[in-house]
Amino acid sequence: MPEAVLEHFHFLRPGWSLLVLPWLAIAWVRGRQRAQRDLFGGIIAAHLLEHLRLTDFRSRWFNPGTVSPLIVLLLIVLLMGPSWRQQPSPLSEDESALVVLLDVSRSMQQRDVQPSRLERAKQKVSDLLALRSDKKTALVAFSGSAHNVLSLTYDHDILGQYLAAIEPSIMPRGGKFPEYALPLVDDILRESAGPATIMLISDGLGADSADLFADWFETRGHQLLVLGVGSEQVPEGAIPLERDALAALADNSGGHYLELTVDNTDMRRASRRIDSHYVIVEDSALPWLDSGYWLVYPTLALFLLWFRRGWTLTWAWLLAPWLLLTSPAPAYAQEPAATTGQAAGPSLVQRFANLWLTGDQQGRILLQLGRYPGAAQRFDDPLWKGMAHYHAEQFMLAAEYFSRSDSETALFNEANARAHARDYLRALSRYDRLLARNADFPGAAANRARVQELVDEINRLSASQQQEAGVSGEDKALGGEDAIPALGADELAWQEAELSRLSAEEILQDPATREMWLRSVQQDPADFLAIKFGMQLQNRDREAGL
Repeated sequence: MPEAVLEHFHFLRPGWSLLVLPWLAIAWVRGRQRAQRDLFGGIIAAHLLEHLRLTDFRSRWFNPGTVSPLIVLLLIVLLMGPSWRQQPSPLSEDESALVVLLDVSRSMQQRDVQPSRLERAKQKVSDLLALRSDKKTALVAFSGSAHNVLSLTYDHDILGQYLAAIEPSIMPRGGKFPEYALPLVDDILRESAGPATIMLISDGLGADSADLFADWFETRGHQLLVLGVGSEQVPEGAIPLERDALAALADNSGGHYLELTVDNTDMRRASRRIDSHYVIVEDSALPWLDSGYWLVYPTLALFLLWFRRGWTLTWAWLLAPWLLLTSPAPAYAQEPAATTGQAAGPSLVQRFANLWLTGDQQGRILLQLGRYPGAAQRFDDPLWKGMAHYHAEQFMLAAEYFSRSDSETALFNEANARAHARDYLRALSRYDRLLARNADFPGAAANRARVQELVDEINRLSASQQQEAGVSGEDKALGGEDAIPALGADELAWQEAELSRLSAEEILQDPATREMWLRSVQQDPADFLAIKFGMQLQNRDREAGL
C-alpha cells in the first residue's frame, strides 16, 4: 500500500475480530474428533498404517480444510470494515493544488507519437484541466532550466493560452533537468494549505533526477504522478522513452507512474488519484468510507467451490492466462520486427543477465566489447548513454544525453560531440558556458579555438546565410534540430545591434508602452515567455556568480 494509505488505514468495526476466538475453538474441537476416529493409530505401527490408509481429499494441500481458514479470514476482515478514505464534504471548498512539470526539451519534438511528444503532452494537460475545471493548477516548464509559466490559478483559459505557446525554442538553455523545477514548486505552494500533487510529464530524466526527487519528496507530504510520453520502440537515431527510469523515479518518490493512452483514460486515472490524495487530509469529523466491500466477490467465489465434486478442478482456469503468455510463439520465415517496425522482446540471455547485472553494468561490458548501439540501450545513466552513442559516432544523440547532466565533464563532452557533428555554433556556446564556470578546464580552450577557426573559415566561404526569423531563446542563433556549422558573414552586423530592454516599472508607468506591451503579449505569448524565461535565467546566473 502507498504510505498515505497505510497512515490512515483502520477498521470501522474492530469488534468483529472477536469471531476469531469461536472459530479457533471449533477448529480445535474438529481436530480432536478427527484424532479420535483414528482407531488403528495405537494398534498398527505408524510406518505400516501410512500405506494401509485410503487417500482422500485431505492428502492434498488444496482442499476444503485448507481453504476454509481463508474464507473465514476474508469474512472477518469484511465485517471489520477496512477504511483509509474519508467521505468528501459537499459543503467545503476543495483546496487541492496541482502543479504540472512539463518537459520542453528537444527530445519532446520527436514524432513517434502524433503529432509530437510535446503536443501530445499539452493535449493531456488540457484533458486534465477539463476534468478539474474548478481546481487550482500551476504550470512549470523545464529543459536545461526551469521556469514558472503560471502560478496557482483557477483561470484555466489563460493557462491554456500559455500552454499552447510553449515550445523548445522559448527555453533559454538546452538539457533535461526536471529537478530544477522543485525549488519553484516550493515557491508556488508556499501559500497553499495541505499537500499538493506534482505531475511530471516527460520522456526521460537527467543524471541526478531520481535521487534528487526522492530526497525532495521524502521531506514533503506531496504526491507525485509521472506520465511518460513517447514510445520505447523508435527508429535508429531517435531517443526512446525512458519508461523504466520514470517508473523507478515515481516508485522511489512514493508516487505513481501512468501509462499514456490514446483517449483520456490516463487523465481520468490521474484525476482520481489527485482527488483521493486530498480526501484523506480533510476534516476528521467526516465519515470514513467502508472500503472492504470488494472482499465479497473472492469470498463468494470460494463458497461456490462446495457445490460440486472435484471442486479443485474449478481453479484450473486460473492457469490459462499463464499458459497463454508462456506458450511458444509461432516461427516466421522473417522476423516480425523487421516487417512491423517493433523490436522483439528480451531474449533468454537478456533475461538471465537482468537477474544478476544492472543496466549500467551490462552496458559497460558491451562498451568494452565494442558493441556500442547495444551498450547505449542497456545503460541507465545518461552520461554513459551519451558515451556509447559517442563511440558509435551518433554525435547528436550523444550530445542530447550529455546535456542531461549539469557537470563540467558533461558540458565538455556535449561540446565535443556537437563539434564532431558539425554543430559548431552550439559547440561554441557550450565551450563558452564551460569556460565561464571553469576557465582552466583541460582541453576546453584549445578545442574552442579550433572550432572557432572552423566557423570563421565557413563564414569566409559563405556570406549569404540568413538567420530564420521568429526564433527566440537559446535558439535565436541556433534554431532547429539540425547541426549549424556557421551563420555567415552577415550575422556579424546583427550581433552588433543593441536591444533596448524596459523594466517592469518602466512598462507600468508609461500607459502607451504598457498598452503596446500587452498587445504584443496577447498576439504571441511565446515571445513573452521567451523574454521572461531569459530574464529569469540571467538573474539566477547573476545571483550564483556565473
